[in-house]
Amino acid sequence: MDDADRHPGAGHSDDAAPDPAGDIEAPQSGDGEIEDTLIEEASAIIDDARTYAEAEIAFQKTRAKLAGRLVGASAGLVIVALILLHIALLALAVGLVIALEPVVTIWGAIAIVVGGLLLITGLLGWMAMKRAKKLSALFSSSEKIEDQ
Repeated sequence: MDDADRHPGAGHSDDAAPDPAGDIEAPQSGDGEIEDTLIEEASAIIDDARTYAEAEIAFQKTRAKLAGRLVGASAGLVIVALILLHIALLALAVGLVIALEPVVTIWGAIAIVVGGLLLITGLLGWMAMKRAKKLSALFSSSEKIEDQ
């Protein structure tokens, strides 16, 4: 005699609704398998994170090397540009002396050019000092700022 004969209504028929709780079974013998699966998944995540970190470090090293080369090349170009600017200013000064020589004597032309260059140098130094004072005021205490 089977279970359907002993318990009327317990048998399965086509029009009976399925029992949702009957499909869910608590794992009893598979607990070790679930733990093993979780450990494997955690290990895989850790391996993926390690691989990602190594790839990111390699990328940043490559980017830093490229940036270093670009900074070096840029610094070289700036140095060459400053040297050429210096030569151009010297040529301008010599040209001004030659151009002013017929109007005033050679000594007058030299005095005018040197005086003008010293005046420009003084003006630039004074402007730099003003900015340096403002910068130092930014980093000093608030009492000194109020005094100015």
